[in-house]
Amino acid sequence: MFITFEGIDLSGKSTQAKLLYEYLQSKKVKSILLREPGGTAISEKIREIILAREHLEMTPLTEFMLFSASRSQLVSEVIKPHLKKGFVVICDRYFDSSTAYQSYGGGLDLKQVLKVNEIATGNLVPALTFLVDISPKDAFLRASNRGGQTDRMESKTLKFYNKVCNGFKEIANKNKKRFVVINGLLTVKQIQNRITEIVNKKLNI
Repeated sequence: MFITFEGIDLSGKSTQAKLLYEYLQSKKVKSILLREPGGTAISEKIREIILAREHLEMTPLTEFMLFSASRSQLVSEVIKPHLKKGFVVICDRYFDSSTAYQSYGGGLDLKQVLKVNEIATGNLVPALTFLVDISPKDAFLRASNRGGQTDRMESKTLKFYNKVCNGFKEIANKNKKRFVVINGLLTVKQIQNRITEIVNKKLNI
C-alpha cells in the first residue's frame, strides 16, 4: 500500500509520517518511510539544489522539473520495488505537492504539471493521502517559534503559501476517494490516533 502525507511547510505532516512508520514497525508490518525530494543518492543531491538559499533566482519551472526528476528516480529505484515486495510505502510529499506548490503557488499551467506528474511517476497514484491542513498564518507562527534559518522553500511569502494552501484543498476536493483532510491544529496525538484508525481499517490490522 502506498500512503502519502501532504500539507504546507510546518503543518506537522513529517511528524505524522514518521509516527505512522513507527506504529507500523511496532505492529511488525513491512514498511518504509521516504521523503521528497530525496530517498535515493541522486534525489538527495537534487534536494540540496532545490532547498539551498543561494538559489533564490530559481524559476517555478526549473523547480518543478527538479522535483519531478527526483521523484522519477525515487519511484523507479525505491517505491515500485518495495510495493512489489508487499511493503507499505509511506512518503512525506509526492506529486500533489508539485501540483500545489508549482502550479497553484508558482503559476505553472495545471494541465502541463499533471501530465509531467504522470510521466515522472509512471502513473503511480497513492492509495491513501493524508492532508494535514493548517493556515499559512499558523505555519508562519510555528516558524517564528521554532527559530533558526529557513530553507529556500520555507522562505517564500505568505501570499504564495495562501495559494498553495488553497491548491491543496482543491486537489483534495477533486480526489475525495484517496484524500483524508485532517485539522493540523489538533494535538499530535489526536492526529496520530485518527491516522492509525484509518490505516488499521485499510490494512486490517
